[in-house]
Amino acid sequence: MALTLLMFVAVFVSLMLGITSFSFSEVIDTLINKVTDTPDNSIKNTVLWNLRLPRIVLCLLVGAALSVCGATYQSIFRNPLTDPYILGISSGASLGAAISILLGFDTGLFGIGTIALLTALLTVLLIYKIASIGNRMHTSTLLLTGVCFTFLITAIISFLMVLHQDKMEKIIFWTMGSFASASWNDVLVVAPCVIVGICVAIYYSKDLNLLLVGSETAKSLGVDVEKIKKHLLFFTTLMVAFAVSSCGVIGFVGLIVPHCIRLVVGADNRLVVPYSIFVGGIFLLICDTFSRTILQPAELPVGSITALAGAPMFIYLLYKSKKQL
Repeated sequence: MALTLLMFVAVFVSLMLGITSFSFSEVIDTLINKVTDTPDNSIKNTVLWNLRLPRIVLCLLVGAALSVCGATYQSIFRNPLTDPYILGISSGASLGAAISILLGFDTGLFGIGTIALLTALLTVLLIYKIASIGNRMHTSTLLLTGVCFTFLITAIISFLMVLHQDKMEKIIFWTMGSFASASWNDVLVVAPCVIVGICVAIYYSKDLNLLLVGSETAKSLGVDVEKIKKHLLFFTTLMVAFAVSSCGVIGFVGLIVPHCIRLVVGADNRLVVPYSIFVGGIFLLICDTFSRTILQPAELPVGSITALAGAPMFIYLLYKSKKQL
């Protein structure tokens, strides 16, 4: 209840702030007029309904998706230091987005999303195979593999930008992360993928708790470990791919949010996953509001704001667990 209230407060504050500021009553009047189909062709209606609100909704969806993915990956790999960005999965999706732009498949989000999904799934598969030794996965190997893939993919994208300088601006968008071009079409495409992925994660949240104990223990309790891992990896990667397709690469959300939630409610994924939906959306919305208002009329990439919060957290977690690395 408190998180729901906080989310609505964050939404209204974000609607009010920007280059053109609005009062709370102006926001309410505009939304009521839209719901009641009252004709309103004012600039206020255009800014709030066509520019800020779809951006806010997309922020909430992407934040929820990245947070749930982070919580899921941390349970699957039994490592609190993993998230889609650190593992290189977000970078893998951005490579697919860059390829689709170069091939001319960027006219629709589904075109970008499909190729981003394929490259993200390939990245997950390669990381999983390289970092696994039998049924065991070493923390140091997993992190190093993810970092290496991130650098490799970044180098490939840079090479593609040099070869195709006419499309460099579009590709740079995916590497920095931004909601500046968010629209209702983006929301309509991303929302079903995120909702399905979150439902799958919630459905398997009890099994995620067993995976935290260990694959062998989970198997002894009747859990089909490989089946569950495949389902979870596919649907979480689906969320990451379409999130990246809509706003580019945004790092550390999946690292910060689940870890902070566990500090408050414990490690039970039946609580961590649902809480991640709200906290992740609110966190990313706050970061995006800062990114577009702190230096207005200029706008910072939202990925830089999340990195400022996430990088120190990552360093702290590394320091805390250095004895196990």
